Amino acid sequence: MITARGRLALAAGAGARWASRVTGRGAGAMIGGLVAMTLDRSILRQLGEDRRAVVVTGTNGKSTTTRMTAAALATTGPVATNAEGANMDAGLIAALAAARNAELAVLEVDEMHVPHVADAIDPSAIVLLNLSRDQLDRVGEINHIERTLRAGLARHSRTVVIANCDDVLMTSAAYDSPHVVWVAAGGGWAADSVSCPRSGEIIVREGDHWYSTGTDFKRPSPQWRFDDDNLYGPDGLTLPMQLSLPGKVNRGNAAQAVAAAVALGASPAEAVAAVSLVDEVAGRYRTVRLGAHTVRMLLAKNPAGWQEALSMVDKHAAGVVIAVNGQVPDGEDLSWLWDVRFEQFGVHFHKTPVVAAGERGTDLGVRLGYAGVEHTLVHDTVAAIASCPPGHVEVVANYTAFLALNRIVERRG
Repeated sequence: MITARGRLALAAGAGARWASRVTGRGAGAMIGGLVAMTLDRSILRQLGEDRRAVVVTGTNGKSTTTRMTAAALATTGPVATNAEGANMDAGLIAALAAARNAELAVLEVDEMHVPHVADAIDPSAIVLLNLSRDQLDRVGEINHIERTLRAGLARHSRTVVIANCDDVLMTSAAYDSPHVVWVAAGGGWAADSVSCPRSGEIIVREGDHWYSTGTDFKRPSPQWRFDDDNLYGPDGLTLPMQLSLPGKVNRGNAAQAVAAAVALGASPAEAVAAVSLVDEVAGRYRTVRLGAHTVRMLLAKNPAGWQEALSMVDKHAAGVVIAVNGQVPDGEDLSWLWDVRFEQFGVHFHKTPVVAAGERGTDLGVRLGYAGVEHTLVHDTVAAIASCPPGHVEVVANYTAFLALNRIVERRG
């Protein structure tokens, strides 16, 4: 039930959203949510009441898994979701306000905001994807984030936690929860979990299994897993799963999305069919035409994300453009470039033209040079694409570089 003050706050937010749109300042979702929460601090709780909500969080894959989970749950009824990735309070308020009658909600939530968001909306399920280093000058230390998540989950003993048992830190966050669905969603990046988050002792890895030398903390047995062809679930469930999105990491995202949807009552077969149709997420993964080139756009924001994105790059492309900015949303400290395994990338692309681009293209060029990757430097991303031989070009860009290219694509239709 929305209070009178809450209705006034939502009306004011809707007015701010309308004004933003008609003046060309933007879609208005964020300003609408900000106005509403300023006028009524309890509006998120009010909007979340009487809904079955899924919260999706992690360093990488939040937007994709949210989109997949919303698609899977939409097989059972209308779903409110923040499809554009505005994952803090204002964006959540805008998403819920835009679908007041939807009894289901799937919300991407920044990992540092999950505890208080969960306290406000008491979600039916929380999806824990992965934890790794993000922008060093903007995001907190990841062991602290794990402990904060763990404490937040402890306040919601009825919530079902869908956790990636291949990620040591997210396993630790979920380990003590009474209702956990374990998913073997993959953990290609292990550099941030060499020690146990609970004891500080070494994490030993043996194939897919891992364990702590200091406690009984170890990889749980998964109820859901996948291979190149199928998704496997509880009680011998086997479903063919062929996705529209590339990469092993997206098969892991899909596995967690299906597990979450099934936990809320969706049919496993219908959930798999729905996630398989997801072919782009806020411009990510889509292929567009720019001049003489077709261009596929990949987003990468931190070392773990870069490792996954670079593994998806088409080895037969006419060119590869890597675009890096260093604005506040990206993190102005680009020392993380030295953690990205460009050396491995260069082994496979020694015959493909590689172009360093973006505002910090020079920094990137230095890193590529030390990795032995032959490249040219063209700061403007569109000009960098144009410098490649005619044909298909793969673009891997960090956050603001990706957004800037996306806006250009939208303007050109």
